[in-house]
Amino acid sequence: MSPRQKQLALLAAIMGSFVAGLDSTVVNVALPSIRDDLGGGLAGQQWVSNAYLLTLGSLILVGGSFGDIFGERRVFSIGVGGFGAVSVLCAIAPTIEVLIAGRALQGVFGALLTPSALAVIASTFPPSERGAAIGSWTAWSGISFLVGPLIGGYLVDVASWRWIFAINVPFVIATLMIVAAAVPQAQGRRDVRVDWWGAVLTVFGLAGPVLALIRQPEAGWSSPQVWAVGLGGIALLGVFVWHEARTPMPMLPLGLFKRRNFTIANVETFCMYGGLGAVGFFNTLFLQQVAGYDALEAGLAQMPATLVMFFLSRHAGGLADRWGPRIFMGVGPLIAATGIALMLRVDADLGYWTDLLPALIIFALGLVATVTPLTATVLADADESNAGIASGVNNAVARVASLLCIAALGAVVAAQFSSSLDEQLGGRTSPAIERARTATLANVPGIPEVREASEHAYHVGIGVCAVLVALGGALGLAGIRNPRRDISCADCAEGAHSVQAPHSPYGREAAPARR
Repeated sequence: MSPRQKQLALLAAIMGSFVAGLDSTVVNVALPSIRDDLGGGLAGQQWVSNAYLLTLGSLILVGGSFGDIFGERRVFSIGVGGFGAVSVLCAIAPTIEVLIAGRALQGVFGALLTPSALAVIASTFPPSERGAAIGSWTAWSGISFLVGPLIGGYLVDVASWRWIFAINVPFVIATLMIVAAAVPQAQGRRDVRVDWWGAVLTVFGLAGPVLALIRQPEAGWSSPQVWAVGLGGIALLGVFVWHEARTPMPMLPLGLFKRRNFTIANVETFCMYGGLGAVGFFNTLFLQQVAGYDALEAGLAQMPATLVMFFLSRHAGGLADRWGPRIFMGVGPLIAATGIALMLRVDADLGYWTDLLPALIIFALGLVATVTPLTATVLADADESNAGIASGVNNAVARVASLLCIAALGAVVAAQFSSSLDEQLGGRTSPAIERARTATLANVPGIPEVREASEHAYHVGIGVCAVLVALGGALGLAGIRNPRRDISCADCAEGAHSVQAPHSPYGREAAPARR
């Protein structure tokens, strides 16, 4: 394949993932306008956002499996085209119910295109170029999460919320044209049938925990809507594993988890993305509800971290190609954890340039060193025929980790806030204090105890995130191995004996590294 075709294939993967990432964030700023136009109240607003997350999280493993069986180009194209068609449905939705159904369908097609985008990269780029390509994909995917609220806010202000969906259409058409021109058609695996029982079990198994985590903030952990649904899903996932171990053609080959790097990388993904999701969540709440930033200011305040990732991710991927992933996946999270720990200095009167910005930059540098090698290691430790399901597993782990950590740490932070507030107030209460309790983090003029309790609760949540991310680094250092390959005697400079030369998981030789 020519360099031009490879770059066009990378562009198609980026554009497809960019549209899906954009839609996962852009809708949040439009929710008040959607409520005013279509009604539905708070429940309607929640489900406009959550319907997408539920189907995306539930089906992403199935989407990865379909990419391997039917060919990543075909499944990616169906995902992108379906996402665009359903975007039109969302844009013209006459009722809140139709919009929620459209958002659920967007999640279905997003689950097809997201893992297939990485599989397209894996099938297009040779191993020695794959890390840098994944770095570019990672950078642009991160940008989509940053610009989503900015684009959404602008379109809602100057036009209508309906344009946040309609704007997807030209990008989808351009992506499909590029796919047709540059991405080779894979035949898929004709010797493998769809594991329908595995698909059903994984869909409902993943849907249970995801739905429980979505409902937890409103219903509470004691509600059967949370614990019964969550435990039911976990039980189905257990049945799924039992089924996959016995069926002759499993959707998820469990042998993948016997591969050290694949398993360790996914556990590290859980730690990293759990901490990453919770840090973003708590920072956004604290900046707006305690430090007094408006929504746009809070988004702009965190932009430098995303820009660092955008400009450096490709370079990190190239370095990992050369030296192997172990040092990056070990030291990177430790640097990111240091940046998170520096956020413990942040309070309601924070100085942005001296308190928050340095912490965000260090945090972002750690993420740059980690995220691309992490994703590439997962793909490198799977066979070419399993690239889609490997990507699906990693995406599912990342998304569930973020939901789980936000829900669990949110409950911890809320409990710390209430406990600290009760201790300081000694039973004193007022309507303003009770409103602050429902917000979890707040700053009420004239009641400094609320601000102090919020600062304490925020620091507890941030501290746990730092420990979680550092744990990911420890796992990387202890568990990840830079794979080796055989070098024949004829290839040895001395020609005297056969050696094992360290190399990256993508095929390029590297200088010997300490283990």
